[in-house]
Amino acid sequence: MSLERDDGDHEDAPRGGGLTTGEVARRLGVAPTTVRSWDRRYGLGPTAHTGGRHRRWTAVDVARLERMCALTATGLPPAEAARLALDEAGPEALTPQAESVPYPLPAAGGRSRAGTGLRLGDVRQECKGVARAALRLDAPALDGLLSAAIEEHGLVAAWSEVIMPTLQAVGRKWESSGERYVEVEHFLSWHVSGVLRRHAPPVVADRPGATTVLACVPAENHTLPLEVLAAALAERNLPVRMFGGALPVESLVAAVRRTGPVAVGLWAQSRTTASRPLAQYVAAIEWGVRGARRKPVVLTLGPGWAGQTVPGSPHPAGLSQAVTAVESVALR
Repeated sequence: MSLERDDGDHEDAPRGGGLTTGEVARRLGVAPTTVRSWDRRYGLGPTAHTGGRHRRWTAVDVARLERMCALTATGLPPAEAARLALDEAGPEALTPQAESVPYPLPAAGGRSRAGTGLRLGDVRQECKGVARAALRLDAPALDGLLSAAIEEHGLVAAWSEVIMPTLQAVGRKWESSGERYVEVEHFLSWHVSGVLRRHAPPVVADRPGATTVLACVPAENHTLPLEVLAAALAERNLPVRMFGGALPVESLVAAVRRTGPVAVGLWAQSRTTASRPLAQYVAAIEWGVRGARRKPVVLTLGPGWAGQTVPGSPHPAGLSQAVTAVESVALR
C-alpha cells in the first residue's frame, strides 16, 4: 500500500539510522501527515536528521510518539498530550547517545503485546495500529491499515488474526469501562464493513444447487462475520445470497424456497437469539422438482449456538472452518 510522504522522506534509503516517517506512521497506526503535523505543531519531530534531509526516527523519538498516541486515545487534547509526552521524555531523551539508537522495524507478521489501552494479548503487530486508529477515530488511517492487512494476508487470515482480535479487544474495553467506548466499536465495525465490501470479489452468478444463503436470525444484528464469510466464499467462486441482520422467519423461509440453496448459514451472537426450532425448520425445507427434491444443510454460526446442538447442522468454530464446511457441501 502506498503512503503519502513529503520529499524529505526517502522510504527506500538505508535504515541504519532509524525509521522513516512512513515506517513510523505504519507502526503507530496513523497517517504520515499526522506524524508531520505533530512535528510542526508540537515539536514532536525526530531529534536529529541524518544524511541531509533524510528524517530518521530513533527509539526515543518513537517512544515519545507512542506516548502521544496513548494520551490522545484517552480523549486528551493533542496539545496537552504533546506537552505531557515531551515532559515525560525528560532531558536524558535528547542526549546524543539516545539519538544514535536505531529503532528496529518489526518483521512482517510479527506479534506484539504493546499497549494501546486495549487488552490485545499476543496478536499480530498490525492489531496495535488498527486499535490505535480506532481509538483516535482516525478514519483515513483505519481504512488504510485494514486494507493493507487484507491485501497482505488475505480475507480469512486478516479477519481471524487482525480484525477479530481488535474488535474483541474494543468490546472488552467498553464493557469494562461503563460503555465509554461504544462509539469506538461502532466506528471500527463500520469501517471494517466498508473495507470488506471494497475488497470483496464480484458477486458470483447463481448455480443451481450451489448457492449459500447467509442471514442473521431474528433479533440479531451482528452482520460483520457474515459479511466476511460472504466475501470469502465469493473468492472461491461460490454463489452467495446475503440477507443481513434480523431477518424475519417468514422472510428467511421465503428466501430459502426461492433460491434453493445447498447451505444456509444462520448467525447468532447471543444465546437469547439462537433458536434450535428455527434451524430445524429451515433444514427441513424441501426444494427442487418432484422426485428429486433436496434440503439445505444448515450451518449454525456464531457463539450464540454454543451448547445448542442441532442434529445434522454443523457448527463451525471460526471463519476458516465455516468456509470449509460450505465448500464441502457446495462442491460435492
